[in-house]
Amino acid sequence: MLHCRTIFLSDIHLGNKDCQAAYLLNFLNQTKADTIYLLGDILDLWAMQKQVCWSPEQNAVIQSLLAKADQGTEVIYIPGNHDEEFRHWAGRQFGNIKLQLRGCHTTALGKKLLLLHGDEFDKEVNFGRFHAWLGDNLYDFLLFLNRWSNRLRRALGGRYFSLAAFIKSKVPGAQQAIARYRDAAVAKAKRSGFDGVVCGHIHHPEISLQDGIIYCNDGDWIDNCTALIEQQDGSLTLYHWTEQSHTLAAMPIAVLAEEQPAQSKVA
Repeated sequence: MLHCRTIFLSDIHLGNKDCQAAYLLNFLNQTKADTIYLLGDILDLWAMQKQVCWSPEQNAVIQSLLAKADQGTEVIYIPGNHDEEFRHWAGRQFGNIKLQLRGCHTTALGKKLLLLHGDEFDKEVNFGRFHAWLGDNLYDFLLFLNRWSNRLRRALGGRYFSLAAFIKSKVPGAQQAIARYRDAAVAKAKRSGFDGVVCGHIHHPEISLQDGIIYCNDGDWIDNCTALIEQQDGSLTLYHWTEQSHTLAAMPIAVLAEEQPAQSKVA
């Protein structure tokens, strides 16, 4: 089991039929952290208004997080837009899980990070109501393709592959929106006097250094299956966790340490 200093998770979307809860459960079972930050869209209340898809694995994810909190891990929940109803309860504590609107985390290297979900940057990213509607519906279609393509891959003995993430990486408009989101998050952290920002929301895992500000997006558990980890030495590591990485011997997909001035992005 890997004992890390901090784990950052977001966009799990429990209650959504596309939630990859089995992969997340395996990740939680193989990791231990002093602190876990849940950066929004943990429950997908939007999806559950239409259809509730709640698997035994999704229930086990909830039980795992509650158990970790009971066993001494500090668990802090910062709601997003899909679970925004919980924002009304900010400042309260449910069991051993604390609810906050935003957070601040200082790494072992002394870097002060702003923690938020990221939906507040939508106005700076969207091109208009029609484009926002079109983007949402196209993403739903990509998830449909992702779901069925992976069912076919498994039937043929293949491993998980995020078709949705691959297609998004090839669409210029999507890349422009991701860049605008990154710019807005970095600008917010800089104005607020932070060394960096950790967020989710756009389902695009990334670690980078921009304008001297650390930008981390921990991705999602809908199609990318990624988590951000702060190691004991303060380095930030992005993990992709599916069949390919069910052991801790798997290589991380991105790392940002003090001696590394710039870092990779994940398509």
